[in-house]
Amino acid sequence: MFKLFDRWFEKSARSVAQQSSRRGVIKGLGAMLVGGASIPLLPVARAADPAPARPAEDGDPTSCDYWRYCAVDGFLCSCCGGSYNSCPPGTEMSTITWIGTCRNPVDGRSYVISYNDCCGTTQCATCLCQRDEGDRPLYRSDKSNDVNWCLGSKSSVYHCSTAVVVGLAFEEQ
Repeated sequence: MFKLFDRWFEKSARSVAQQSSRRGVIKGLGAMLVGGASIPLLPVARAADPAPARPAEDGDPTSCDYWRYCAVDGFLCSCCGGSYNSCPPGTEMSTITWIGTCRNPVDGRSYVISYNDCCGTTQCATCLCQRDEGDRPLYRSDKSNDVNWCLGSKSSVYHCSTAVVVGLAFEEQ
């Protein structure tokens, strides 16, 4: 039994030795070391990051002057049966979005806001809001809030827009 195992192990070792070189083995080990050392550099969500999940809220979410709406263009879902971060019943949130950075007057911090359109039924036609703070001239249509972002959803019919906080924005130094 042990002789059979010894012969198999010897044959396998000789086969590996014939098909590889010391330099190849050293190269492979070096690649594994460098690759393993770079894993902590990958962008991942870390539980210890101080990004707040919910910023302090103040104001009326049905008003165009609400702080989250600094780059919105459309009907506010908070006036159409939904909220500032959820779609009304019978609609679905668009899979593609535009973003803006808005300053919260309560804590004085800037937040990245994802503006998702709610799609599936006719326009809400209530609380139209078009705020383009910091807007630049249109040079690429995919960077504009004037695009119908429902084109990536099951239905391309626009209903209203939400304003979901994605995270804390970098502060200018």
